[in-house]
Amino acid sequence: MPIYTKVGDEGRTCFFGCGLVEKNDDRIEALGVLDELNSIIGLTLCFVEDDRLRNMLTKIQNDLFTVGADLAGSELAADTLPRITDGHVHELENLIDELEDKLGMPKKFILPGGTISSSFLHLCRTITRRAERELVGVKLAIKLNPIILRYVNRLSDLFYVLARQANKELDVREQQPIYKYLKEDTMKRGVDRGVERGAEKVV
Repeated sequence: MPIYTKVGDEGRTCFFGCGLVEKNDDRIEALGVLDELNSIIGLTLCFVEDDRLRNMLTKIQNDLFTVGADLAGSELAADTLPRITDGHVHELENLIDELEDKLGMPKKFILPGGTISSSFLHLCRTITRRAERELVGVKLAIKLNPIILRYVNRLSDLFYVLARQANKELDVREQQPIYKYLKEDTMKRGVDRGVERGAEKVV
């Protein structure tokens, strides 16, 4: 059987319990971002050597399939498909608490980056945030399992502390945004314009 079904040739696809829907439907957009997130986690794993972190990320990949199944089966009976539960959320919270005890909370915003693994974990965090925004839109259209939003919200927090931990393990110092660059650049442009205007007057 070929991988192509031709069902989507006119821009529509199947959604459990709802039949054919447009591919830009909010529910399909959310599933797409979850797929994107899972893929970037897979890429991140290529740059992670720590066994515990690898196991953690692999479990998250599997849990994201449960999120997708829960979302896709929102209109079906509760026991029809796997569902995200409070247990999934508590597991993330325990990991976050453990890491925050070691790292402490930063007093300022930090720039994404540092080590390769930290940079990819920050990218995972931002895509998770986008998935969360998409799911908020879905919530307005269907009866979404409310635990899904809690899980995705905690997941972005976990990626944040994991990114910080990845830098700390290699003694890479966290960098804070330097807002004065914008101010200095703006002032410099103002001075340059003043010089130009002065030169025009002299001429």
